[in-house]
Amino acid sequence: MAKLKPILKNPIRKRAAKPVVPEDFGSRGEPLNRSHPFYFGFFVAAGGITSFTFLRAIASASQAIVLILISLFFAAGLNPAVVALQRRKLSRPAAVGAIVSAVIIFLGIFIWVAIPPIVDQVNLLLHNAPKIVGDLKNNSTINKLNSHYGFIDVIQKKVTSSIKDGHLAVSAFGGVIGVGKAVVSGAVAALTILILTLYFLVSLPSVTKVAYRMVPASRRDRVSKLSDAVIYRIGIFVGGQASVAVVAGIFTLILGFSLNLPYKTALAMLVFICGLIPLVGHFLGITVVTLVAVSKSPTAALIAFIAYLIYVQIENYLIMPRIMKRSLSVPGLVTIIAILIGTSLLGLIGGLVSVPLAAAVLLILDEVVFPNLEKA
Repeated sequence: MAKLKPILKNPIRKRAAKPVVPEDFGSRGEPLNRSHPFYFGFFVAAGGITSFTFLRAIASASQAIVLILISLFFAAGLNPAVVALQRRKLSRPAAVGAIVSAVIIFLGIFIWVAIPPIVDQVNLLLHNAPKIVGDLKNNSTINKLNSHYGFIDVIQKKVTSSIKDGHLAVSAFGGVIGVGKAVVSGAVAALTILILTLYFLVSLPSVTKVAYRMVPASRRDRVSKLSDAVIYRIGIFVGGQASVAVVAGIFTLILGFSLNLPYKTALAMLVFICGLIPLVGHFLGITVVTLVAVSKSPTAALIAFIAYLIYVQIENYLIMPRIMKRSLSVPGLVTIIAILIGTSLLGLIGGLVSVPLAAAVLLILDEVVFPNLEKA
C-alpha cells in the first residue's frame, strides 16, 4: 500500500505590523519655575490646608482613637498570658477566651464586692458633711475669722441645702440628663474596649504578619524582631504594674486589719485597681482609704493617711523602679520622667502607655541609632 502523506496545515501567516505613528500633541513646554513665588506659595498653602484638614479629622475622631489605643494596649498586655496558654497546647482562640473570661470574672467580683461599700461611705460622708464643716469652728482662729466674715456659716448653709434637696449629686453630672449620658457613654466605651481587645488578641499574629510584609525584604527580619520585642515589653510592663498593684493591695489589707477599718477586702481590691494606674492611681487610693478611716475615728484617718503616704514613697523610689528596671530595662529616673510627661500630655492614657513607649524608644536607640552613630 502506498504510504499516506500526512496532511500538513498551512501555518498562519502573520501580517506585517504597520508602523504606529505617534500622535502629535505639540511640543513640550518649559518646566515650571520652582523658584517662582506663586509656585512656592501655592504648595505651601495646599500643604497647610491638607495638614489642617488632617488634624481636624483626627480631633473629630479623637474619642475613637483613644478607645483603639486602649484596646491595643490591653491586647499587647494580655498577649504574654495568651502565649503562655498556647504553650500548654491550647489554640489561640481558646487561650484568648480563657484570658478574657478571667478578666471579666475579676471585674464582676470587684464590682460586687467593692462598689456597695464605696456607695455607703460616700452617702455617709455626704450625710456628715454639714457636721464636719461646723466642727471647723472649734478652732479658735477659724472661729474668729468666721465671726468677722461668716464664711463657715455660708459654707455650712450651702452644703446643708444642697444635700437636703439632692442638688449636689445631680449637678455633679450636669443634671439628670447628664447622669444618664455619663452612664450610657461609660457602658458603651467599656463594651467597645472589650470587643476591640478581643479582636486584637485573636488577630494579633496575623495583623503583625501583614504589617511586616509592608517592610522591604532586606529589612523585614530586623524590623519584625524589634517590633516583637516592643510588643513583648508592653506585656511585661503590664505584668510589672500588676505586681506593683498586688503589693499595694496587700499593704492596704494589712493596714485595714491593723487599724480595724471597715470593708478591708473591698479597700484592698480598690487600691489594687488604683495601683494599675501609674503615678496618679494612688491619689485616688489614699483619698478613699482616708475617707473610710474617717468613719472610724479622726486618729485612724490620720494614721492611715500617713502610712499610705509613706508606702507611696517607698513604692515610687524603691519597688516600682526595681520592677520596671528588671522587666523593661528602663532606668528608674526614665520611668518616673516618662510617667510624668505621658500623664501631662494625654492624662490617664498617657500614663498607661508612657513606660512601654520609653522602653521601645530605648530599644530602638540601642539597636539602631547608637550603632549607626558609632559607624559615622
